[in-house]
Amino acid sequence: MFYLYVMKIIRAISLPAIILLLSIHCQGQEYAFLSNPEGLRGITEKSGISSPVMVKVIYDNYSKMEDVKADWGFSVVITGLEKEILFDTGTKPDIFESNFRKTDLDPSKIDILVFSHEHGDHTGGVSSFVKMRTGIPVIFPHSFSTGFRQSMEKQGLKPLLVKDPAMICTHLYTSGQFDYSIPEQALVLDTEKGLVVLTGCAHPGIIDMLKDIKTKFNKNIYMVLGGFHLLNKTEKEMDAIIADMKSLGIVKCGATHCTGEKQIKMFRESFGENYFELGAGNTVVIN
Repeated sequence: MFYLYVMKIIRAISLPAIILLLSIHCQGQEYAFLSNPEGLRGITEKSGISSPVMVKVIYDNYSKMEDVKADWGFSVVITGLEKEILFDTGTKPDIFESNFRKTDLDPSKIDILVFSHEHGDHTGGVSSFVKMRTGIPVIFPHSFSTGFRQSMEKQGLKPLLVKDPAMICTHLYTSGQFDYSIPEQALVLDTEKGLVVLTGCAHPGIIDMLKDIKTKFNKNIYMVLGGFHLLNKTEKEMDAIIADMKSLGIVKCGATHCTGEKQIKMFRESFGENYFELGAGNTVVIN
């Protein structure tokens, strides 16, 4: 009787244990990391692209083009490099697809998809994008959930994880993952005038991110644009943030999405002619 009792306990324990082991195996699935053996050594004071690079805004809280919808979220396409880059996909698949098509972009020309962070207002439109384009790399911070990684594979994309700064294509880099409660990465474009930083939401803090990028890339930042997540900042706090940006040597700025309307107005007034409007349908030319 004792033997049968023991066997029942073992069998009761075994099934959950097997399920746990299978779960660990699935979670431990290996994914490739984006890496660059040369590191950032190619970036110098005189390095960088000299020809124009265009940032076309697909999804944003604001609209700057007739028939292109505004909605809370963010997505841009970067052209003018050796690869065409889609950075984030906004919130709603139908709005993303509609805006994408109305801005006369060709999905077959998108070479790489990059996600800034794992929030629905930056990843939600991916289901409509993969109806137009699959089989390309999707680059995101390595701390994204296992479910997200597996979802990207199921949708026909090829996950590449990010930990440290690395080259995405000639002149364009990832900042590397910022280890924060919301892991995030930014894009860093190397130009002859300095670095251009593009952020999704800047949850780790826009100034902290810029300081870290300037140090790691060992080059001045010329321009910063994107979502800065400052909508709860007071006027006094904003004055300090803008002063910090200018003390870092930043010449041009374009703020949108989660930055906050009052905060955007302060950036616009402070940077004057060096301020760039974003908004869905608009194009920022970097030259």
